[in-house]
Amino acid sequence: MDVNHVLESTLSPDTSTRQNAEQQLTHAAEVDFSGYLITLAQELANEQAQPHIRTAAGIALKNAFSAREYARLREVQQRWIQQLDISVKKRVKSLALQTLASRDGRAGQSAGQFISSIAAIEIPRNEWPELMAALVDNVGQGGDALRQASLTTLGYICETDDSQLRESLTGYSNQILTAVVQGARKEEPNLEVRNAAITALSDCLDFIRSNFDNEGERNYIMQVVCEATQSGDVRIEAGAYGCLNRIMGLYYDKMKFYMEKALYGLTIIGMKNEEEDVGKLAVEFWCTVCEEEIAIEDDGGIDTPELRPHYGFSRIAAVEVVPALLQLMTRQDEDAGDEDYNISRAAYQCLNLFAQAVGSEIVGAVLTFVEANLRDSDWHKRDAAVSAFGAIMEGPEEKILEPLIKQALPLLMEKMQDDAIQVRDSAAYALGRVCDLLPDSIDQQSQLPGLIEALFAGLASNPKMAASCCWALMSLADKYAGEPGCQENPLSPHFQGSITALLQVTEKSDADNQLRMAAYEVLNTFVTNAANDSLPIVAKLSDIIIQRLENTIPMQQQVVSVEDRITLEEIQTSLTSGLLAIIQRLEGEIKPQADRIMHILLRMLSSVGPKSSVPDTVFATVGALANALEEDFVKYMDSFAPFLYNALGNQDEPALCSMAIGLVSDITRSLAEKSQPYCDSFMNYLLNNLRSTALSNQFKPAILQCFGDIAQSIGPHFETYLSVVATVLQQAAHVSSGPDTAYDMYDYVTSLREGIMDAWSGIILAMKSNSQMLTPYVESIFQLLSIVAQDLQRSENLARSAMGVIGDLADAFPQGDYVSYYRNDWIQQMIKETRQNREFSSRTTETARWAREQVKRQTANFQGVQMS
Repeated sequence: MDVNHVLESTLSPDTSTRQNAEQQLTHAAEVDFSGYLITLAQELANEQAQPHIRTAAGIALKNAFSAREYARLREVQQRWIQQLDISVKKRVKSLALQTLASRDGRAGQSAGQFISSIAAIEIPRNEWPELMAALVDNVGQGGDALRQASLTTLGYICETDDSQLRESLTGYSNQILTAVVQGARKEEPNLEVRNAAITALSDCLDFIRSNFDNEGERNYIMQVVCEATQSGDVRIEAGAYGCLNRIMGLYYDKMKFYMEKALYGLTIIGMKNEEEDVGKLAVEFWCTVCEEEIAIEDDGGIDTPELRPHYGFSRIAAVEVVPALLQLMTRQDEDAGDEDYNISRAAYQCLNLFAQAVGSEIVGAVLTFVEANLRDSDWHKRDAAVSAFGAIMEGPEEKILEPLIKQALPLLMEKMQDDAIQVRDSAAYALGRVCDLLPDSIDQQSQLPGLIEALFAGLASNPKMAASCCWALMSLADKYAGEPGCQENPLSPHFQGSITALLQVTEKSDADNQLRMAAYEVLNTFVTNAANDSLPIVAKLSDIIIQRLENTIPMQQQVVSVEDRITLEEIQTSLTSGLLAIIQRLEGEIKPQADRIMHILLRMLSSVGPKSSVPDTVFATVGALANALEEDFVKYMDSFAPFLYNALGNQDEPALCSMAIGLVSDITRSLAEKSQPYCDSFMNYLLNNLRSTALSNQFKPAILQCFGDIAQSIGPHFETYLSVVATVLQQAAHVSSGPDTAYDMYDYVTSLREGIMDAWSGIILAMKSNSQMLTPYVESIFQLLSIVAQDLQRSENLARSAMGVIGDLADAFPQGDYVSYYRNDWIQQMIKETRQNREFSSRTTETARWAREQVKRQTANFQGVQMS
């Protein structure tokens, strides 16, 4: 293998060339992993090699020990631990450290990334104790290139999310801090070194808590960072304000002195910096202040002794910061895209947070600004005025905002006709905030009709306004829905007109496809929240949506490009989603349309190609139809089952496979015992998916839950599958997490236990008439319940499922067969904790009360038997 040629090919813009090169590297690693690493490390360290070749070598080295998924990361890290001799590890690490001194900055950076990936493996195992000392020495004694690369490497190491590495790094806090502060000082002449040091300091702030607790060290760190905000170099100043953001987030309780002495003034100066990158980060400092103070209040109020102190920084600074933010909001870039984050949008976000942190105190300043600028000839000022009003809709007291909203609504609706599209869009968004947060402030008689008309006019006028208008309309539909099943609601008088307007927008031949999809989303929300008096309109709407779906079938013959196919699939998905909403709202009343609906859905499934997004929505609609028709859905099963089986077995499209697993649950619950003829196939596919290595672990909880749904649906007939499924559940119960387990793994274990409990609950109910079939498994069920009881962080779903299993088992064995288990204190304690948890829903607490009654019956029966 010509390593230079292969490495160069990994950077090729040609996909085929690049993939071929990556395959050659993978093969080389499999054949001789040690030789592969040494070859790459030598090429990385080779000063005569081309810069892009060295960069490619560094990327390949890093990728050998990196992965996005936690399980895969641990797997590749084990290769370093288990497959390499110590001499090979020393050689590779030595070459990487040597490369840090390279004149080629990109090579040094690549070496730093590789070093950080190895540090993540070895530092928690105490296998590279000399690394930190070496990097610190480099910063103190090396040339500029070595110092910069070493500081960058420290930053890479410290930005880790790995809990074990983070814990280990606290032991190196003094060394890390010595290096980064030395490089970040104002005395440092090399701006590249200083910039790298400031970046590394930001990355290591989590690990220097003990240093920050020391007043002397804290003062020096804060001095260095504050001086860096005045460095004159945009990168360093931006990095310094970024550091201040992180410091405020991590060490708010220690910031009172520094706010009084320096940070108020420094950050306000920074907000006015002409360099936007600096100004944004200075604004974000105040975002962080507000977020911290909002969190403190949410956690228990102001100045509660046992909680964090609340210094009221935002309230003190509001008089100066809020006017500065309002001026910054006038610095919009008319060419900015929707996703661009500029100084104006940062200021808007900060004003929003100030409103939540300070409340009604900022209303006066904002209103003064709005009144002064709302009719200005400069659209920037009009836009800022409209946006500022929308920004303060959350935080101030409703009794203060309500009269202001009634007064402002006509003006906001007027701005929906402004000459500048930016102003019109901001007006629509401000109206969306009103509709979402304070809908009761809208007068339903005098203002609601005009508001709905203005929003529909905005929706039809320009695609840029579509998202904001749709959000406002959906908020209105949600907020004015009334109680479920109500005869009428405030939107009833406007329902027909709204549906008509939405249908007109969606059928415009020149409509932007994004606009069309947004309009369908609004239509779905209106249908979902329709009152009973609007159901005849919904029923008529079903004819229109079905007809439009039928019209899309011939369109498939007109597709000539990828763009055409994407557009058609978006239309079909939007229409099918509308049909889904109609079915869910009409429920059993959809039955007269059922044949026509299934016919078009089956035609769509027959005609779409692989990797299409359409089947996902079709499956959801089929599930809704099955729920509506219940056992009557069985007439469609022979035609639909092949599509469902294909999706269950399609491990190349995980999202579709996941949807199919959920659909099996929907169909079996709907058909009950009539689903039995299809259960052999369901169970085979589900068990195959459970064993598959191609599907992620996240599928397993849903599959286990599906077993429970099948069992509950077919009752005693589930005996055929009982022993196999019980073995699977017992094996799954052994998966556990420890105190050092990554969050993703802990979340997975919780979900897995929820699935196990749901499965057992369905099985217990299914076998109730022959409960002795459950005898071999009762002990293992109580073992898992005991584990769940010890988990003080158990989720509500897990707690509710556990309560269900406890009660179901007691009900299945009413003669006290297993009363010894029910007399365990942990059973009583878990039920009590669940029943008394105020954060749990009434459904969960009622399940716990029911479980308690079942347990009482168990112990009472047992005592009666003993006495006789």
